[in-house]
Amino acid sequence: MSFRPTTREALADELAARAEKLSGRVRVIVDGPPPADPDGLGAAVAEELRLRGRAAVAVRARDFLRPASLRLEYGHHDEDMFLDGWLDVGALLREVLGDGPVLPRLWDAERDRAYRAEYADLGDEGVVVLSGSLLLGRGLPVELVAHLHMGRAALGRRTPPEERWTLPVFERYERERDPSGEADVLVMADHPDRPAMRG
Repeated sequence: MSFRPTTREALADELAARAEKLSGRVRVIVDGPPPADPDGLGAAVAEELRLRGRAAVAVRARDFLRPASLRLEYGHHDEDMFLDGWLDVGALLREVLGDGPVLPRLWDAERDRAYRAEYADLGDEGVVVLSGSLLLGRGLPVELVAHLHMGRAALGRRTPPEERWTLPVFERYERERDPSGEADVLVMADHPDRPAMRG
């Protein structure tokens, strides 16, 4: 498995170029643990696409979490729910990953209430860039997948103490869902400012 060093800027440019070559409505996933900053990369890819003249919108998965009454039904630190029950997959399929207008954000998890966001009309050739964690292995309909992989030690060092309970979930995710194998572009992100990519 051969990786080549790159930069965050060059990585965003590479993903935008790949998406730009695809016709019709294009859906891109940028997946990775929070310390790898998939949201920052997803926003950069969407911005690069807009600079290239392609309609694009960045959508953060964390804006499509289920309400707290459902998400935290079994407690704040339930690993099974964090892996499979926090994300509102149905809303993503309905509001983001279809062929119609895109709702950029749905649920404010901090305030536990709906956003009042307006739909974005991307037309037939627009690109949706969905970013976040634990997104793969769900059968989401997408045309391009990038996975930001962090090794166990690096992820442990970069995860804040209050979020360390999630570390076993990310280990399970790598083992059970094989996000690295599902990715079109695999990025080693132990040092997020000095990534290396394969694909």
